Amino acid sequence: MAKVYTHMTMSLDGYIADLNDGTGELFGWYGAGDVTVPSADERWSFQVDANSAEMLREVLAGAGALVCGRRLFDLTNGWNDSHPIGAPVVVVTHNAPEDATKWPRTTFVDGVAEGIARAREIAGNKHVSVASADIARQALDLGLVDEVYVSLVPVLLGKGIPYFANLTSAPQRFDDPVVIQGRGATHLRYRVRR
Repeated sequence: MAKVYTHMTMSLDGYIADLNDGTGELFGWYGAGDVTVPSADERWSFQVDANSAEMLREVLAGAGALVCGRRLFDLTNGWNDSHPIGAPVVVVTHNAPEDATKWPRTTFVDGVAEGIARAREIAGNKHVSVASADIARQALDLGLVDEVYVSLVPVLLGKGIPYFANLTSAPQRFDDPVVIQGRGATHLRYRVRR
């Protein structure tokens, strides 16, 4: 059955970026090995270790739609309508861009529940990936997330943008993790308890 999951690379102290949206201290594992994992966008590929490659291939190949927030969409210029995951994108925003037709593979919706529902329709039998920390938090609060993936890197940022902050339906509980030891990151996959 198709699932909704979120995957982020995170520091040991819980941040997915620094205060300026920088990920340089976190994304080193994407180039820390000798196994090439191509993305759906030919401009991007990853050089990871064999264990990380297995996890990354699962994340990339299984997604049929990606949900993100407007802030991430703007930071990446909508990935030029070609997200590395290769799936259509659903952007949760109260203010769709005036030139929305510039991204024909992107759908703009008003709320998180609507975004997840639309992404499920688009994905069909494939999975839905949630790519923004705040959208992931809201989806988790709404009971819409099935699994949480964390690529935990050995760095403390001290401050930054947290993966999950201000949960309204805390505590959230998870099953024991599936652990994959990679080079530069330990990959954890948790099933959300219902």
